[in-house]
Amino acid sequence: MGRASRSPFPVPLHKVLPSPSAPSTEDYALRFLSSMAKMVHLKDIVPAATNSVNTQFIVLEKGSITQDGKEMTCLALVADETASVHFQMWGSECEAFEPGDILRLSNGIFSFHKNSLVLRAGKKGNAEKVGEFTMLFVETPNMSEIRWARDPRNPKKFVQEAVLSPHSRIFAPSQ
Repeated sequence: MGRASRSPFPVPLHKVLPSPSAPSTEDYALRFLSSMAKMVHLKDIVPAATNSVNTQFIVLEKGSITQDGKEMTCLALVADETASVHFQMWGSECEAFEPGDILRLSNGIFSFHKNSLVLRAGKKGNAEKVGEFTMLFVETPNMSEIRWARDPRNPKKFVQEAVLSPHSRIFAPSQ
């Protein structure tokens, strides 16, 4: 008898992979690695009309749930180790995420919603819980409390014009 190979998998890998119609483990791994390669800190996000923000943050506070047309919405204060920002949640996100949850946002958008600059998943993005409670963060600067202006050298880009408030004016810092 031949010697058995020392595989980390107890059965051959080809027998445990999902069917061809379902996304494979490799698809998930590639998607995860591609989102990790483009991860940005909150201090580095700028307003844009495209879904291009891949980041991770902790939910610090969550406002009350309101009706916005047919959808439920709620605003949250989120932060990473570099900055904080207002995060707009829609529909099931409002009830799924709570303060203390660590979320990974893939293909999010940082843009205006009802005259407020907010980070959100948008139609093409995805927010998912990846942990809870153990993440370093700062509350200042708040990227939603910065006035942005079009870059005179490139009108498709924005630059910071002025700081409206170092902290969130919606979620007051605890004293």
